[in-house]
Amino acid sequence: MTAIAISRAESSVRSSRRSVVRAVARRLPTVSRGLLGFLFFLAGLNGFLNFMPAPTSMPKGALDFMVAMMQTGYFMQLVAGTQLVAGALLLVNRYVPLALALLAPVIVNIVAFHAFLLPSGLVMAGIVFALELHLAITYRAAYRSMLAARVSPAAR
Repeated sequence: MTAIAISRAESSVRSSRRSVVRAVARRLPTVSRGLLGFLFFLAGLNGFLNFMPAPTSMPKGALDFMVAMMQTGYFMQLVAGTQLVAGALLLVNRYVPLALALLAPVIVNIVAFHAFLLPSGLVMAGIVFALELHLAITYRAAYRSMLAARVSPAAR
């Protein structure tokens, strides 16, 4: 085999790899959106229907935090409703930047809860955070005006 033939073969392999990477990169936001949407739709639904078993034991700090949120009488329903609506929006691919903005404080709280009170769930919290961050970067153009330092009101 000549050097030219080897060079062509290597070029073909590199081109094939690039096309595979492009195909994966093109589908990754859809997969991330679907996973995050399914997770939060399911969690929100569980907040109202309680079809998933509750943990049998938790550290005292985590248990106290959960009890305090339940005793407010509204907070757990508010979080479940937010998760359900935002998850549905992600699943049907409508108002995705709004859904991500609604979920951001929920995800920050999930990460903090697992980092400080229940470290056993930190891996899953990290995955959820990574999905949210990936989608926020993917849809960053939608947040550009919201993150501008100075804006003027829109003309009517």
